Amino acid sequence: MTTSRLSGRLRAARPDSRRSAERQTLTAAGRAGFAARGVVYVLIGVLAVRIAFGSGSGGESADRQGALSQIAAQPFGKVMLWALVVGFGCMALWRGAGAVLGRGARRKAASRALDGGRALFYAAVCWATAVYAAGGGQGSSGNAQSQDWTASALKLPYGRFLVGAAGCVLIGVGVVLAVRAAMRRFLKQLDTGAMNHRTKQVVTALGVGGGVARGAVFAAAGIFVLVAAVRFDPHEAKGMDATLRSFTQTPAGPWLLVAVAVGLVLFGVFSFASARWRRL
Repeated sequence: MTTSRLSGRLRAARPDSRRSAERQTLTAAGRAGFAARGVVYVLIGVLAVRIAFGSGSGGESADRQGALSQIAAQPFGKVMLWALVVGFGCMALWRGAGAVLGRGARRKAASRALDGGRALFYAAVCWATAVYAAGGGQGSSGNAQSQDWTASALKLPYGRFLVGAAGCVLIGVGVVLAVRAAMRRFLKQLDTGAMNHRTKQVVTALGVGGGVARGAVFAAAGIFVLVAAVRFDPHEAKGMDATLRSFTQTPAGPWLLVAVAVGLVLFGVFSFASARWRRL
């Protein structure tokens, strides 16, 4: 009888042990992904600041490609690039697990779909980073890619409406990101109980400033896509680098770009904080 009970307990413990190992793996993957995201956003923000003050070289671009170029130029740059590949792959894995596994059957389908879209995005970023790390080059710039995609979409039936809808979606995403950041919704996803009061204040400031700046960039990019649809001109669409540079053409001049760039650096640092304290 004792042997039978022991065997039953061992069989029951095995699935629990397996689930625990899977959870630990996904948690580690998520933390690595947030760290990789932080590296890229910090570098994009730094590049944008340099562009605002005119200290960047003519070939620098304030986007993911520019960030990869900066990393590649550093000692052990190749190793760092492959570390980013692993990080983005981990983020894709973590987001994909959220879409497939969720957090029980009660999780909304919209949340699963959102995680699925994020998983596909980070998988694409992982692949592009791997190609660059392997010596395949960066390909066309982010601005050229945006214009190419817009031009292809405009050729489709009802292409102008599709592009316009995409622009509206980007604007909506940007507004939601900024509003949620301003309302400090991100704190619900963090283990604030593990922070002291000062740390919580700093992380909150990082999340608010960084999230608002990130939302502003998304919304601005969406406006350019919408303008491209209205004018039926794909050259109106802009990638991140051109979108950031457009802030210098406002009445605030380069100072608006500086403010947004600093915000992107803050978001990068907030990503590091998420890697440490986010509930995964």
